[in-house]
Amino acid sequence: MRFRSVATVAGVLVGLTVSLLPAAGAQTADGHRRVVTVAHRGASAYAPENTLAAVDAAADLGFAWVENDVQRTKDGELVILHDTSLARTTDVEQVFPDRAPWSVADFTLDEIEKLDAGSWFGPKFSGERIPTLEDYMETVEDNDQNLLLEIKAPELYPGIERQILKELREDGWLDRHHVKHRLIVQSFSADSVKKVHSLRPDVKTGFLGTPAVAELPKYAAFADQINPQYKSIDARYVASVHKVKGPHGRPLEVFTWTVDDAANAVKAAANGVNGIISNKPDVVRDALEKTARR
Repeated sequence: MRFRSVATVAGVLVGLTVSLLPAAGAQTADGHRRVVTVAHRGASAYAPENTLAAVDAAADLGFAWVENDVQRTKDGELVILHDTSLARTTDVEQVFPDRAPWSVADFTLDEIEKLDAGSWFGPKFSGERIPTLEDYMETVEDNDQNLLLEIKAPELYPGIERQILKELREDGWLDRHHVKHRLIVQSFSADSVKKVHSLRPDVKTGFLGTPAVAELPKYAAFADQINPQYKSIDARYVASVHKVKGPHGRPLEVFTWTVDDAANAVKAAANGVNGIISNKPDVVRDALEKTARR
């Protein structure tokens, strides 16, 4: 069990009061529409992405929602990493120089745990490791945070959807409270999202992409969210998504990515999105709060 400072826990609780996942179009008490801000790969502008340090950085900033990426090792263990290669965010080329292209799927967990996943970002993160999904979930739980979990490149890892759900269940994340308030599973693969929905219809799911408006009812059979890149949408598209009801009978939501500046955060919110995913969630929060005060 990892323990956080009182100040950090308090910050997360503050974040929870403003960042619980709303229904589409939900409003705050003063009439402003609530937009969820999600820390992308943790607060990845301030700590190495997809590490426990990045989760803690998001907590320190007061953010209740974090996003991550899940893949599988050669020996079948679930780990948190964005790229399908270990090269960009670890020292794998120095530790295992003859193993190009250094694919996650070609390394055992024991080998991956030998890698430094923090020094590339900055010397103070030297020795940071790639976490397992189990360790990651423990940190998220200890911080009282919520998770937007991305299944990364599921075509490389047959059966990973069932395995992820099994791990989430064993970690206590598939009880009614977590499923209703604290968990979303997303992927760029429609087939993967469909699989999650078929295995656990109660789990909230998101499709990463910008389907044509005419195709939205097809996605609404298995996805509660349509989560597009922010440059690919406008207010008309977001409104079209909201007109369609998802598998749980509620309007589809839109969480857009990856917004790191104030101007585009304000624009995305004005377009009607329900959530904004950001490497700099504090920049997004500050911009939206400033706009709301006007």
